[in-house]
Order: sequence, then structure tokens, then C-alpha cells
Amino acid sequence: LVLAPETLAAVRAARRDRVQTSLNLGYGSAIASIGLTIPAIALATVWLSGPLLLGLGPIHMVLLALTVVVSALTIAPGRATLLQGGVHLVLLAAYLFLAVSP
Repeated sequence: LVLAPETLAAVRAARRDRVQTSLNLGYGSAIASIGLTIPAIALATVWLSGPLLLGLGPIHMVLLALTVVVSALTIAPGRATLLQGGVHLVLLAAYLFLAVSP
């Protein structure tokens, strides 16, 4: 519900062939949600009993770090290649495989 306005704006921009605007809205929305939620939960654990668990095991943390690096390398030149898309799909397949059979 909170992300609905940004999602609708991103879809409208994509329909008008404004890919960069659509991606900016999508990334901005995701970063804002993550950037505000995790620090709020981390701050709340000061008053709550129990440790803060983000739900990522060591293998998933490595996949997350790899995804961040590959995404940065994909976005930096401003243009994605078929090989970069394939690398992203391989990372997705590895994540799905490890999520089903750890």
C-alpha cells in the first residue's frame, strides 16, 4: 500500500518508453523501503529482548554480495549486455536452487 504510488508511476513511465525513469522510480522505492525499515528494526531491538536476525545465512550473504557487485558492474556502463543478463540469471538460479535444497 505504501509503495503503490511509486509502483504505478514506474509502470506508467515504462508504458511511455521511459525506461530510465521507470528504473529510477523502482530502485528509489526499494532503497527507501529497505533504508528505513532495517534501521528502525535495528533500533527497536535495543528495547526488545532477543537478537536481530536478518534471515540470511552465510551462503545467501555471499550470493547477495555477488548480486550487488554484478548489479553495480551492469549499471555502471549504462547499457546491459546479453552476457551480463546471463550472469544475473545464473545468480537467480543459484539462489532458487539453494533456497529449495540448502
